[in-house]
Amino acid sequence: MAKEPILPVDDEARGLAKKLMRTARSGALATNEPETGTPFASLVQVGTDLDGSPVILTSQLSVHTRLLEVDPRCSLLLSAIGKGDPLAHPRLTLLARARRLERDSDAAPRIRRRYLLQHPKAELYVDFPDFAFWRLEVEAGSLNGGFGRAYRMERADLLADLSGFFDFYDFEAEAVAHMNGDHADAVGLYATKLCGAREGAWRLIGIDPEGLQLALGDEILRLSFPRALTGPHEVRPMLIRLANEARNRAE
Repeated sequence: MAKEPILPVDDEARGLAKKLMRTARSGALATNEPETGTPFASLVQVGTDLDGSPVILTSQLSVHTRLLEVDPRCSLLLSAIGKGDPLAHPRLTLLARARRLERDSDAAPRIRRRYLLQHPKAELYVDFPDFAFWRLEVEAGSLNGGFGRAYRMERADLLADLSGFFDFYDFEAEAVAHMNGDHADAVGLYATKLCGAREGAWRLIGIDPEGLQLALGDEILRLSFPRALTGPHEVRPMLIRLANEARNRAE
C-alpha cells in the first residue's frame, strides 16, 4: 500500500489543528510502561492553556499518572466527532512532555479557572488532594485532515504566540466575566451567526490571541479571529467588530 503523502503545512492546516486542540473535550493519552516500554493508552478529559497547550487533570490513583511521573514523554490523540466513518473526520496526534503543576505554583490558579470553564463538572473533584493538573508541553504534531491531507507540524504551527500578552490571564478572566454578564446577546450571536451553531445560552469561556472559545453544555466552539492579535489592547475592538458582523448577518 502506498504511503499517504505529507503535505506542506499551510494556514488552513494550522487552523484545523488549533481548532481541534481548542474544542476537543477528551483525548487518548499514550504513556510509556517503564518495565517493558509498552505504550499504555487511556481516555482523559482535556482542557487548554492560553497558548493552546493541552491541560489534563489526573488522580494519583490512575495508571497514567504514575507512568508520567516516571517518564513524562507522551502523546495525545484528539479527534473531531461526527456521523459516518470516524476515519473521515480530522484527527491530531500531539507529541509532548507532561509537566505537573504544583498546587502552590503561580500557574495553578489560572489553569484551574480556565479548566473549570471548559469542564465545569470537574469542580466536584478538582480540589481533592490526590488530583493534580498536568500541562502537556507540545513538541510536534501529526495532523490528518481527511483522505490525502496529512501534515507533520512543529510546535510553532500548533501554539499561539503569547509575546506581548503579559498578565493576560487576569485580563482574560475579567473580559470573559464582562462579556457573559453584560453582553450575553453578543456571545449568543458569535455562536449562532458566526459559527452556525444552534440557539441556546452560549457562554464565552476563553479568549486568546487567535480567537474565542464558546460553550453550551458539553459543546465547545472555536471562533477564530480574522488575524492574530498583537496585544490585549486589540481585544475589545475585535470583540466589537465581531459583534457588529454577527448583528449584520442577523438582519
